[in-house]
Amino acid sequence: MYNRRKFIKLSALSASLATFIPRMVKAGSDDITTSSLPVVISTWDFGIAANAAAWEVLKKGGRALDAVEAGAKIPEADLKNHSVGRAGYPDRDGIVTLDACIMDEFGNCGSVAAMEDIAHPISVARMVMEKTPHVMLAGDGARQFAIQNGLHKEHLLTPESEKAWKEWLKKAEYKPVINIENQQHMRGDKYNHDTIGMLAIDSKGNISGACTTSGMAFKMHGRVGDSPIIGAGLYVDNEVGGATSTGVGEEVIRNVGSFLVVELMRRGYHPEEACREAVNRIIKKKPQTAKDIQVGFLAINKKGEYGAYAIQKGFSFAVCNKEKQDILIKGKSIYSS
Repeated sequence: MYNRRKFIKLSALSASLATFIPRMVKAGSDDITTSSLPVVISTWDFGIAANAAAWEVLKKGGRALDAVEAGAKIPEADLKNHSVGRAGYPDRDGIVTLDACIMDEFGNCGSVAAMEDIAHPISVARMVMEKTPHVMLAGDGARQFAIQNGLHKEHLLTPESEKAWKEWLKKAEYKPVINIENQQHMRGDKYNHDTIGMLAIDSKGNISGACTTSGMAFKMHGRVGDSPIIGAGLYVDNEVGGATSTGVGEEVIRNVGSFLVVELMRRGYHPEEACREAVNRIIKKKPQTAKDIQVGFLAINKKGEYGAYAIQKGFSFAVCNKEKQDILIKGKSIYSS
């Protein structure tokens, strides 16, 4: 039975999903991370509000694909979230570019990369999946496609993000800061870069996933990380499970991380064990680099078992089902400091 004493349930989100106070709980070795269905899990503390939106779809018997799109749109629209969507920090040229991908239970997938002027890249990624013969559209082509399909062009650089960019220009240095995406939300730190990855299983047992980000703050113009790349930032196999990633995308791409996690689960690994092995692959290939970066994986299998692992401590993930709502869990890590 699930160990309730190790988890603290939060008060319900407001109808607007605008405010919440997450309480972190630790995933110990005696926790049985099996969830009743339907269920949705997602990365970081902003996953709580995203999960709440996804749950509105799932609790009515809706499709997992609809749930993850609805959930991902919450942080994309959040003007306080500078790592996802319309308020994301720009690249070094002051341009906000967004990446996203989505994958359904049939293996269909779509993505957009380095897209400008469109606030909801996750919805464009779904349009690519459903309305084109392609998997990915990038840059101006992705923007043009979005507009042709009814989405509005808008200026995405918010005053707060522009101010941060101009402050950065004084030194114009880029160095990834471990867990800055989580620190910014918990403590109000200045810069952040990361993503939200979501995985859901609906009442029919079907799995879908979504991943969306504004990428690394002040990156080189045109840089694309793992988030829009199927197999890197996200992968779903309806016979096995799904996985998503967070952190420095270059290392995830080099290891095709989310695909690796799913394949390990196919071989019988528990989701947490599969995530740990994927993290260890990164460390093994670049042990010196790994000491100074964060990469985390989150996964769920067909049974509803879920788990996560990261290189550094500080990674967290949110869970929502009938029994557990508004729950934020501390992920395990290889390094503790």
